[in-house]
Amino acid sequence: MTLTFIVIGLAAGVLAGLFGIGGGILIVPALAQFAKMPFKEATGTSLGSLLLPVGLLGAITYYRSGNLDPRASLLVAVGILFGALGGAKLAELISSATLQRAFSVFLVLVAVRLWLKA
Repeated sequence: MTLTFIVIGLAAGVLAGLFGIGGGILIVPALAQFAKMPFKEATGTSLGSLLLPVGLLGAITYYRSGNLDPRASLLVAVGILFGALGGAKLAELISSATLQRAFSVFLVLVAVRLWLKA
């Protein structure tokens, strides 16, 4: 199982570096599918893995090449701080099945929007 977690993290890291994504879009479904975690546990584990190290080296690389706005990053981080708290509290009120279905709908809507704008 250790190797499974490392591979999931590696894939999420590559996607985070490429597209700025990885947590909910890759880590949560991968933990649910390959590590057989319940959806809520996968969500919490994903958040735990993202705390400090997730984007540090990638962000430094983008900053050095002039492709990171520090002020915007800090403001987004403030939003994430409070948004994650509210979202986690809301998730605890919803059944795992409903949460998983809502997540699936969200991913489809994002994919359709990206496809149409490309």
